[in-house]
Amino acid sequence: MSKWIILTLFVLSTGITFADWDVVDAGAVADGKTDCTAAFQKALDEAGAAGGGIVHVPAGRFAVRGNLVVPGGVTLSGTFTAPPTNRHDGRPDLHGSVLLAYAGRGEPDGKPFIRLGGNMATVKGLIVTYPEWKQSDVPPVPYPPCILGRGYDNMAILDCCLINPYEGIRFERAGRQLVRNVYGYPIWRGFYVDECYDIGRLENCHFWPFGVRYQADDPYCKWININGVAFEFARTDWHYVLNTFCFGYGVGYKFSQSERGACNGNFLGIGADSCRRAVLVEQGQPPGILITNGELVGRWSSEDSVCVEIAEGAATKVSLTNCSFWGPIDRCVLARAPRSQFTANACHFVHWDNAQRGSPALDLQAGKAICQGNTFGHGDLHVRIGKDVRSAILIGNQAEDGFRVDNQAGRRTQRLANEADPIAWTEAARMHYRIDVGAEGDGRYLRGFHGPEPDRGKDARASARWTAATSSLVLPVRPNTDYTLTIEAQVPAHATGEEAGLYYQGRRLVPLRTGDGPIRAAFRAGDEPTAIVEVRCEGWVPQKVQPPSRDNRMLGIRVFGLTLQARGAGGEVFDANTGQTP
Repeated sequence: MSKWIILTLFVLSTGITFADWDVVDAGAVADGKTDCTAAFQKALDEAGAAGGGIVHVPAGRFAVRGNLVVPGGVTLSGTFTAPPTNRHDGRPDLHGSVLLAYAGRGEPDGKPFIRLGGNMATVKGLIVTYPEWKQSDVPPVPYPPCILGRGYDNMAILDCCLINPYEGIRFERAGRQLVRNVYGYPIWRGFYVDECYDIGRLENCHFWPFGVRYQADDPYCKWININGVAFEFARTDWHYVLNTFCFGYGVGYKFSQSERGACNGNFLGIGADSCRRAVLVEQGQPPGILITNGELVGRWSSEDSVCVEIAEGAATKVSLTNCSFWGPIDRCVLARAPRSQFTANACHFVHWDNAQRGSPALDLQAGKAICQGNTFGHGDLHVRIGKDVRSAILIGNQAEDGFRVDNQAGRRTQRLANEADPIAWTEAARMHYRIDVGAEGDGRYLRGFHGPEPDRGKDARASARWTAATSSLVLPVRPNTDYTLTIEAQVPAHATGEEAGLYYQGRRLVPLRTGDGPIRAAFRAGDEPTAIVEVRCEGWVPQKVQPPSRDNRMLGIRVFGLTLQARGAGGEVFDANTGQTP
């Protein structure tokens, strides 16, 4: 007897049935106009009454002007088995199974567009978009959550794209929920969870400007980049988050506290690009927030971005392992909580202090901290330890220019085996030295410069960098000493202007003149062992003033090198790039 006959006899004898439903069979029309709410709900209710099943949504654009409820054990399934997005190939923008959502405009506390209404209710393989959305609406018009799961367990959202919901996904009192392969660009908040007492899972989600004409200074994009939250975790126990990413939000990953408590969890492979706060910890549980392999980038065009902020009221452990920080960042980490414990291990801090205010990479103002085995790029100050820090342990950290710490906590700070400054600034070295700009070892003296120019071979001035509209030279000096600064530079006519020049302590030392040659300025150093000389120019963009150039950088002048000589200094010139005296 064949296995198919055996299976059929078994099904008939036990009364088990296997059934699928199709929304088109229930009366749905994929014309993008006809309201399909009733047809969808009819198919969903029939599947629920049968004890569960799959309700299929074929390819097409289905207008749903009301609200849907997916019963327990039922899957509302579209055509996608991988995360969909909008198209970029000139063909119709949305394809596959597309739901056009209308309900709840202007009513953020109203019914969700889709409610997961029972244990094991699932939404899968769909694109959801809001046709009445307009990028010109600023502030954006609020809506209720696109998908809500509340009061049931084992619910799932899989292989979906939520193009432009005001709030994407919200789970409350929902154990073991699974969100996987969800893409989109939710506006106010992408994902929120509260009262999850048995390990929710969030995997491979990507919140990025799909369906948006993105510009950092566009009012709509800027609104999200200041007010939006990509992922928010309130009371949730042992949450597992894997390989998630967001772009262009005010906060990438927010750890908040609800009436029921806060979060602990495992956050592996998380990414936040162009966020004013990549990670904001307002509160957490005692087991802590464990972040591994994070990639965290400041908000484009900002001067106040902090990648990880531990707010003052947080009483939790925040642990970073093998994370990297880069881009327009003021401070990589800001720890303000007296009752918190912060650890950074094997992390890489590439950029910080982009506004040149003297900000440290790690600003530890309170609580306890351990920083071990980290690496740092060029910068004046790597760690600042405030007077209210209870304990700070710094072990085995390396930095391009030597590991530098501003310790205001006295004996409560312990340091061991951190990289020393490779340059020995003796009294004689501070009197007369040269910096080859663009050559290895120049980074510690430059702030706000562009990267090194390509090596030009036989050109005697092979190394160089361009300044921006405002850049700075950080020059070691002997305090209260007269100096002459000589800068070898190329000054394009585009860079000159009424205010262009070299400035020290707010006073212009010399104006900038068009030409290719030395710029000389005399000044008297102040009371500090470092003098910061600003180069101020009229910023210009080659792409705009030198077609067909495609260089869209904001440039100032091109600097090849500089010499600083104190009055009465001898003839020996210290090489500030290498630390050698010829």
